[in-house]
Formats: sequence, C-alpha cells, structure tokens
Amino acid sequence: MKQLTLAVQHKERAAVASFLTARNTELVAHLRHVAANTPATATWIAGPHTAGKSHLLQAVCAATAAGRRAAYLPLESLLPFGPAALEGAEQLDVACYDDIQVIAGLDEWERGLFSLWQRAQERGGTLLFAARENPAHVAYGLADLKSRLASSAVFAVRELNDDEQVEALNLRAHLRGFELPAETAKYLQRRFPRDMRTLCDVLDTLDDAAFAAQRRLTVPFIREIVDKR
Repeated sequence: MKQLTLAVQHKERAAVASFLTARNTELVAHLRHVAANTPATATWIAGPHTAGKSHLLQAVCAATAAGRRAAYLPLESLLPFGPAALEGAEQLDVACYDDIQVIAGLDEWERGLFSLWQRAQERGGTLLFAARENPAHVAYGLADLKSRLASSAVFAVRELNDDEQVEALNLRAHLRGFELPAETAKYLQRRFPRDMRTLCDVLDTLDDAAFAAQRRLTVPFIREIVDKR
C-alpha cells in the first residue's frame, strides 16, 4: 500500500461547531457573540500551543456576520515580511491576530500594532489576540501597547483531558461522515502525541486512506498503515 505522510494540514474550514466546547463554555459563548455582533471590543485568548487558539480565531472569521470584513493574521508567519504585512488591517471589522507574543520586544512591530489598535478602535473594530500567556506576562517594550493589550477581555483555553479528546475525535469523525470506534480513538491517543492538532491531522489522513482502500477505520487497519512507517 502507498506510504502515507502524516504531517498534513486540516482540510475542513475552521468552525465553532467543530471545536469541542468541553470546559470552555464561557469562551465559546463569548466568541459566538463577537462573530455575530462584531462589538468594538478586544479579546485575548491564552493557552498552550496546541489548545485550539488558531482554530477559534479562524472560526470567528468564518462566522463573522455577512457584510463584515474579517481576517486571520498569523503573526509568526508574517514576521519575515515586516510590519508592512499588516497594512490596511485597521479597515477590518474583525481582525484576529494569532501568536501575538512573537512581536514582543520588536520596536517597529510594536509601534505598528499600537497604531493599528488606535485606528481600529476609532472605527469601532473588533480585535482578537491569541498567545501562549496572558498579556501581563508578555514582555512588550512599548508601555502604551502593553497597557492596551492588558485591557482586553482575557480568556484561558482549557486543554482537553483524555476523555474529552476522545469526544473531540468523535465529533471530527462525525463531521467527516463516519463513526469512530472507541478502541480506535484510544489507540490513536496511545500511538501519537496527545495534542488535538496532531490527533486531528492523523485522523484526517487515516480516514482518507481508509476511504481509498474501502476499509473501516479500525485498529488493525491503522497498524497496517502506521506501524510500517
């Protein structure tokens, strides 16, 4: 059988419905409100690298009310292009800045973001930020920027425990149109790193392989594909 590459990207468009709420009820309710009403507010989402922050930011963009302009801005990817990469962002109704911690200590970037904040607030824009820590713990050099970011509504993403991960994998399988046996989900947890980004990528790839082979996504099938890598 053809060798599989398991390092793949998510195929589905991020959506709030595909994020298992679990213990993040307040955060998800807040983001649904933001997407539907685009209030003139700032929100900061803090959490580990694989907690689902990027998914949530992209989901807000996808769910933003019709007629509103929204964009997902991954600062870690944009960093090599300089602050000019954010030109025009103040015109957005919803601007979602991911990995906001990467510009800390970079004077030109910090001043550029502070200027964008001011202009977005003047227009009544909605700002969302995501980082691994809350704003008080990020070492920004520009005091005005640090103060503004600290004034955001701060939410912490709670990572899923083992049982919640199984539930999340079942949700993803359901959205892809198949049932995931409990033993298969638990095998994936044992076999791969226990973060949802990796597990979802692996599940998507294996589902594609099972479809191509006209097989069910069982533990023996996964072993046949994965354990020979």
